Amino acid sequence: MAKLEEWGYRLTEDRTGSITAVTELLARAAVTDGGRRISLHLADQDHQALILVLSHQNGHAPEGEDLLREVTALGVVSCGTDTDQEDGGRRRWALTDLGG
Repeated sequence: MAKLEEWGYRLTEDRTGSITAVTELLARAAVTDGGRRISLHLADQDHQALILVLSHQNGHAPEGEDLLREVTALGVVSCGTDTDQEDGGRRRWALTDLGG
């Protein structure tokens, strides 16, 4: 949240809570892959933020739909998961509106 504020976004308490909850869900899911580390990436464009979490673990099980339902319920614009062939981990991401 500090980085978004540094970039000039002034978010309501509701938006802050939602973005934090999305980030925590994605991070928890990455940790369950069993790797020793995860990466969290944040980008913004056109008053939207992309939250990307990468687990650096090969051989993980396919993602269930439950995670995407939980993330969607937090009001994101879109979300998804895929596998990063280069890094060998699963990417989990959410795009959320930061307001205008």
